[in-house]
Order: sequence, then structure tokens, then C-alpha cells
Amino acid sequence: MGKKKSAAVFEYVEPLGDRVLVRKDEPKRETRGGIALPDAAEIPTITGRVVTISAAVENDEELPLRQYDKILFHPKNAIPVDLEHDNQLFVVPVEDIVAVFRRKPSSDES
Repeated sequence: MGKKKSAAVFEYVEPLGDRVLVRKDEPKRETRGGIALPDAAEIPTITGRVVTISAAVENDEELPLRQYDKILFHPKNAIPVDLEHDNQLFVVPVEDIVAVFRRKPSSDES
């Protein structure tokens, strides 16, 4: 058969069920005080940004998750996605998201 073999190119990942796609933050290379950390002593980070949310999460008014939210998540059940070589993407169940980072609303009153 004369079929051409071509590599499948995926454009995006759509999480299903109560899951979100998260881009994991880069691990810290130095402390706040400026002390460089050697690779062996790296502190694993479990924060990231929500890239995409599933339709189930988007339609659930009790889940305050939106695209681009910065979150803290438990990595045990996070599933790695090899889609972008330079980014660490994970599909994370919402029950493993333990916090959402929020900014205080700015007030115009000074």
C-alpha cells in the first residue's frame, strides 16, 4: 500500500473529566537570599499554571479553577504529557489541586 508515514502532530491536549492541564513551574535554582542550589539538592516544585481545563471543570460552579490560574498540586497522580519538549505539562485531577494562588483585588482608594 502506498500510504505515507508521517508523525502525528498534536495541536493541543483536552483534559477529560475532573482534570486540568498544568504547566509545571521551573524548579528553583537559588534561594530568595541568592544562594545557588546544586542540582542534587533541588527542591521539587509542585506549583504550576493551568493551561486548559476540562468541560466538566469549566461547568462546575463549585470549582474556582480557570485557565492561567497559578496552583499548588500534589504530583502523585499527575500524568506527564510529552507534547512540548521545553515545557513540563501534566494532566492533574482536580482533587490533587490543594490551593489556588489569588491576588487581593486592587483598590483605587489610597
